[in-house]
Amino acid sequence: MIITERLEHYEKLMRLDKPIGILLLLWPTLWGLWIAAGGMPNWPIVWIFVLGTILMRSAGCVINDYADRNFDPYVQRTKDRPLATGAVSTKEALLLATSLSLCAFLLILSLNFLTILLSVFALLLAGSYPFTKRFFVIPQAYLGIAFSFGIPMAFAAQTGELPMIVWLLMTANLLWVIAYDTEYAMVDKADDLKIGIKTSAITFGRYDVAGIMLCHVTFLGIMVTVGLIKNLGFVYYIGLGATLGLIMYQYYLIHNREPAHCFKAFLHNNWVGATVFVGIVLDYFVGTTY
Repeated sequence: MIITERLEHYEKLMRLDKPIGILLLLWPTLWGLWIAAGGMPNWPIVWIFVLGTILMRSAGCVINDYADRNFDPYVQRTKDRPLATGAVSTKEALLLATSLSLCAFLLILSLNFLTILLSVFALLLAGSYPFTKRFFVIPQAYLGIAFSFGIPMAFAAQTGELPMIVWLLMTANLLWVIAYDTEYAMVDKADDLKIGIKTSAITFGRYDVAGIMLCHVTFLGIMVTVGLIKNLGFVYYIGLGATLGLIMYQYYLIHNREPAHCFKAFLHNNWVGATVFVGIVLDYFVGTTY
């Protein structure tokens, strides 16, 4: 196989052709960076986190496909992935995941000890998440913890501390992750039932849509609390209002449980994360100009 073909397989294995996962991991990290710094983050730290997010999300995708290599061939959406087809060997996958994780760790080494320590826990969570689908009835909650670890790392990098607001933001993000990853799981629900994979879409059963909306609404409620604690202004709440509108659109998409619409709703969460972030950035900007 020529080098370009091999690189294309690695690209697909890391899901670089489908950046939604990177974006969903990045948005809450950026929320944390901006709030921790009062709207004026250290730009070298921002770039470290952006690059680190890309590397760790890519490594997580490789580990996920390694863990699911015996299941993916039987799922319509995943049957053509490089490990499922044998285009990439398990040894190659492990070497690739290790290399990506090492590069991410090298980036973090320029930051303080607390950030480095938290990065170790983040790596353990990312590496173990794919295996939770064998025994944990809501693996999306475990994913939510893994996808929220950029928040305490952001505060640690910017301030060297982990104030109470960190845990509120993590809880909000955890609920948001459960919501959007349940939408994602609804796409594969029929296949997952056949092969015995556990997901929140299966666990919630006929209350899947209600569970998603409850998580979304509670997520927004906690973000309102975050705004009150940090004395954020009206622009921030306008952003949350717009986010509520986006979430109601997702209800429209998923209420009939049509797989294609559920997948569209999952992708749509990029706009949720981006809207919250824009509200945070603009609110701090307006606050510093008046």
